[in-house]
Amino acid sequence: MKSYISPWPETAALPDFPRSISILGATGSIGDSALKVIRKHPDLFTVTALAGGRNAKRLAQLCCTFKPPHVGVLDEQVKKDFIAYLPCGYKPEIHVGPEGYAHLASMDGVDLVLSSIVGAAGFIPTLAAAKAGKMIGLANKESLVLGGHIIREACHESGATILPVDSEHNALFQGLMGHGSNDEELKRLILTASGGPFRGKDRQFLESVTRDQALAHPNWDMGAKISIDSATLMNKGLEVIEACHLYGVPMNMVDVVVHPQSIIHSLVEYVDGSQLAHLGNPDMQVPIAHCLCYPRRVEVDVPQLNLAEIGSLTFEEPDLTAFPCLRLAREAFEAGPSYPIVLNAVNEIAVAAFLEEKISYLDIPAMIETALDRHTSVDVSTPEAILELDRAARDESTASL
Repeated sequence: MKSYISPWPETAALPDFPRSISILGATGSIGDSALKVIRKHPDLFTVTALAGGRNAKRLAQLCCTFKPPHVGVLDEQVKKDFIAYLPCGYKPEIHVGPEGYAHLASMDGVDLVLSSIVGAAGFIPTLAAAKAGKMIGLANKESLVLGGHIIREACHESGATILPVDSEHNALFQGLMGHGSNDEELKRLILTASGGPFRGKDRQFLESVTRDQALAHPNWDMGAKISIDSATLMNKGLEVIEACHLYGVPMNMVDVVVHPQSIIHSLVEYVDGSQLAHLGNPDMQVPIAHCLCYPRRVEVDVPQLNLAEIGSLTFEEPDLTAFPCLRLAREAFEAGPSYPIVLNAVNEIAVAAFLEEKISYLDIPAMIETALDRHTSVDVSTPEAILELDRAARDESTASL
């Protein structure tokens, strides 16, 4: 595969165990699952840094358990709150804001960075880890949606190795093992989607759905933003873009199929007609453990898959009329590198507005499509240009609310 994962993990000089780990997004669902894996295998890891957002109390609880010497917080107010929760005698070095997150992703002594900050905020820390040549467990798909071309170049220059944490991309990675350098054998990548809580519903039904209905994902336990993205299928749209960057394939080689049971996490199809599927219960500990411990496989506290109990697995085409966000993501990627930045920025603003009950569910794709229609391609060859376009798109969409 012509991937920017450089070198391909099968041949990479990966760090020995125990691995020193920095977890960005420690207080979220990915961070929580990662720390469950670490608790079960404490001999394999040293927790060097934990970073959170606004949840100072939860971050302090985690730090009291793992005692990392470095901690990252969102801003000075969160820092003040965090310190108030700490017990006497424990005084970690506290790093503040985007610059602090980037430092925790790139500092000496860290072998592995788990990038799981939600949204565009994860771009700069992920880039910092790539420039520093780290082993990166990537759970922040927006990093690649915004600047996959820049992160690809950084990985080539530094030798950084990216392992995909998203269950779908981790499934693709495992299906590609043994074929990482032979792109002539690959036919297509097939991402599976649960369909979210509104699978099978038409636009008339979707006109009146509530915040709580959209947050009620049938299979996965995720944060609010990702749950809404799953309900709109934007999460799958972002994953399609991520797959193109991760595996160096054009958009027409990435398909999506709705699979309500969420047992097959994705498939790789080869030119001989073979399809290699990764199956497992829907629990993020599985792909996280695969990345954190790669190339080793370790036990996790997830029930064993029993196909006889499941009985049947079903599949269907995604409904792009009721769920246009998947179509919009494809179109944005094909339109040029600045369009996905606008797509992601406006989606984040729209999702936040929906969660605050300022707009309706169907306003989310409507806002995104309007913004993409108005956008004219611009140069985004530098991180600064990406961040400026991201800011401008957010400002414009916020003003339209």
